[in-house]
Amino acid sequence: MNLIRLHELLGRAPSKRILVIGDLMLDEFVWGKVGRISPEAPVPVVEVTGESFYPGGAANVARNLREFVEHVEVIGLLGKDASGRQLRDLLAQQKIDISNAIEDETFRTIVKTRIIARHQQVVRVDREQFTPPSTAQIQQAVEAVRRNLTHIDAIIFEDYGKGFLTTELVSQIAYTARKKNKIVAADPNPRQDVDWHGATVVKPNRAEAFLASGVPWRDPDEAPAEDVDLRRAGEALLKKWETRYLLVTLGEHGMMLFQQNKAPHYIPTKARQVFDVSGAGDTAIALFTLGLACEATPIEAAEIANHGSAVVISKLGTATVTRDELIASFRKDSEHD
Repeated sequence: MNLIRLHELLGRAPSKRILVIGDLMLDEFVWGKVGRISPEAPVPVVEVTGESFYPGGAANVARNLREFVEHVEVIGLLGKDASGRQLRDLLAQQKIDISNAIEDETFRTIVKTRIIARHQQVVRVDREQFTPPSTAQIQQAVEAVRRNLTHIDAIIFEDYGKGFLTTELVSQIAYTARKKNKIVAADPNPRQDVDWHGATVVKPNRAEAFLASGVPWRDPDEAPAEDVDLRRAGEALLKKWETRYLLVTLGEHGMMLFQQNKAPHYIPTKARQVFDVSGAGDTAIALFTLGLACEATPIEAAEIANHGSAVVISKLGTATVTRDELIASFRKDSEHD
């Protein structure tokens, strides 16, 4: 895709309104340096130099979208604890709509703490609980979507496997959205048995695609475009979920786009350096969906998602890609052609 076309598509982005539904969490980064090994155990002692907090999980998908669009909304569970308040404040600061997020006094807000020393993750500490929504909370979410659906261009289901997304919740919202010809995207999780029938696009990574399709796992081919088992898995999932598109992310190897009645299309990676792959999937589903909402072809949307992911994995921490960074990535690519 040339830069003129990219500018045309991105010019449509600010007016789009996108809703993200899924597992909301708070990402904490503890930054430090290692100077010695603990006398108590053979582990490094990290001397803390700073801390950072970011919206994580489904909230990070919203954060990625907010770089390009004026209106992003999230629906998910939040506790009334200190972490829940901090996450609400972070989202409000970034002007992400939290008016329909569901507060639950008994829910402990999910927090992922990553301890980083010398640009390396030393350990991750997860504070979480698997909590499916109650019947009342499902209805609260469904009714909120139905009230606002006229003004929504696309819905993204972001599943981190923490329980908020169930088939009951997803199917009701997806059915209503499809009747109104809205884009429905899903980023699945293998720990959750959610039926993604009828979504516009589902975006598993390679391991998730193999697991969901029932194709026996094996290590990737050096040439992903010739990966026969990946093609089997992708084609099986197109039939299983009856989705229009299936976008399989391949980490540092790029992406493979599957479409109904068309040959798979391989998009090689644009990454030039890899610091941290955390959050790359969030960026991919956010930008692919945004591309479709801006009337990009599925291949154009995949190219945008691929470039965005390449920028994000070159950063440390839960990162996003800006409009200028995305354009710069395409410009570098065109200069190398």
